[in-house]
Amino acid sequence: MKENVFSRFERYARIDTQSSEESESFPSTKGQIALAELLVSELRELGIGDAAYDPAGGCVYAHIPANDGGASKRTIGFISHLDTSPETSGKNVSPRLVEDYEGGEIVLDGEKGIVLSPEVYPELLNYTGKTLIVTDGSTLLGADDKAGIAEIMTAAAELMSENAPAHGRIAIAFTPDEEIGGGISRFDLERFGADHAFTVDGGALGELEYECFNAASAKIRVSGVSIHTGEAKGKMKNASRIAMEFDGMLPAEERPELTEGYEGFFHLESMEGGVEECRLEYLIRDHDKEKFFAKKQLMFTNARALNARYGEGTVSAVVKDTYYNMKEKIYPDNMFLIDIAKECMKELGIEPKVKPIRGGTDGANLSYRGLPCPNLCAGGHNFHGRYEYCCLESMEKIVELIERIAVRYGSDR
Repeated sequence: MKENVFSRFERYARIDTQSSEESESFPSTKGQIALAELLVSELRELGIGDAAYDPAGGCVYAHIPANDGGASKRTIGFISHLDTSPETSGKNVSPRLVEDYEGGEIVLDGEKGIVLSPEVYPELLNYTGKTLIVTDGSTLLGADDKAGIAEIMTAAAELMSENAPAHGRIAIAFTPDEEIGGGISRFDLERFGADHAFTVDGGALGELEYECFNAASAKIRVSGVSIHTGEAKGKMKNASRIAMEFDGMLPAEERPELTEGYEGFFHLESMEGGVEECRLEYLIRDHDKEKFFAKKQLMFTNARALNARYGEGTVSAVVKDTYYNMKEKIYPDNMFLIDIAKECMKELGIEPKVKPIRGGTDGANLSYRGLPCPNLCAGGHNFHGRYEYCCLESMEKIVELIERIAVRYGSDR
């Protein structure tokens, strides 16, 4: 009896695979290795003999052989990530089915009053009559990206079956530490062996993305002078207040909570310190390359202005690029990937929703390394938090979508 996508997802979700920025190991947490080893075992049970975990890169690699008699000369790949976000607990995740959702509030934890409500999350009402997978209110769900893993694994089982339609060679990979941006640098492109790929790491059914942010991080260090408040006049230099001044020099309207679509932002991720020293950490994002460059330069401009006011060396800025907009590697030469995905969606009765990612995926870095890699939906909502949920019917459709893309890509010679 073939295993359904929910039973796979539930099994994977119960393994704590949160990544950790504080860890010095790679992958950053042992749970990711445990899930990777489980997936290798399951892939081999499906008959995929080359499935293996690469400890040097933290990735699982596997290949479904072509069954079209060599008609297709290309390999398509599908990729999802092993880790879940460190922002909310991923320990003891307990997925629960809400069948035939009636459109009202979903009580996650009655004792603590934790409720998933369409008043806060109106897109819930799009799933009236559907089956939803929710948390118990104490953890994230892990649909980002265990929904993608479960969908790829379920599709792999179908594509390895005796009655599978003709397809070319298919590459599969599961990667570590995507949530902290540290896993894809060790991805072995040659071992993966695909000509093109899709990450399965998006949101609602129908989402299809080939544009993402250009991304950078900025670390601001403010050095102050502490002295007794009774004799501070003309002597004290309060690092925390100067840090607040620095933040106030950034455009007030360019924040995540005030932007959408193609609008970029500065995100103050953390601020800590006191009078003698204060540190600020920012995320910088923009789809437009010129605006992205201008945002990064503003960090240095503000630092110079404050140094001129308070003395050289008061403020220092370190800005580091993280990833770039993959549109430059997809458009126009590889737009046929988007066309294939859209055609397959329409055949399955899915409305394609081509939109920019307000974030990034492993596919962004892979695209710049020579593997064009747009992003497919995985079916989840409200990632990284206790209100995360996924639609089971969406996941089942995405399994079909992966299969159909694999077949279409192989026949599109």
